[in-house]
Amino acid sequence: MAPLGSKLAQLQSKACEATRIVAKHGCSYHKTLMEKNKHYVVDPPTIDKCKDLSKQLFYTRLASLPGRYESFWKEVDGAKLLWKNRSSLKGEDAGVAAMFGIELYAWFCLGEIVGRGFTVTGYHV
Repeated sequence: MAPLGSKLAQLQSKACEATRIVAKHGCSYHKTLMEKNKHYVVDPPTIDKCKDLSKQLFYTRLASLPGRYESFWKEVDGAKLLWKNRSSLKGEDAGVAAMFGIELYAWFCLGEIVGRGFTVTGYHV
């Protein structure tokens, strides 16, 4: 139980330190950030404007789906063409594809480890 208590004390001290830093520099950071990005701010910043903007974002993203769908099928057709002409592929192309697959698998494994709470052996039960 002692290691847990010491980790809790470390976490508490780091949280206090972060709070002090934010309290000291937070206002100036916020002012700088807002000044730099003031052209994105809708005036007046009301709840109704926020609702309108969220609807605009939603429907803009929804409108982009047909283009994304089309791009997806173009990529699938390109992959099918590569598979059909696989005998003419060079070793370099196969190596790049293999490295991409390995990288994809590594990112999957990393996501699993993070999802388990940074344990390699299993989930905390």
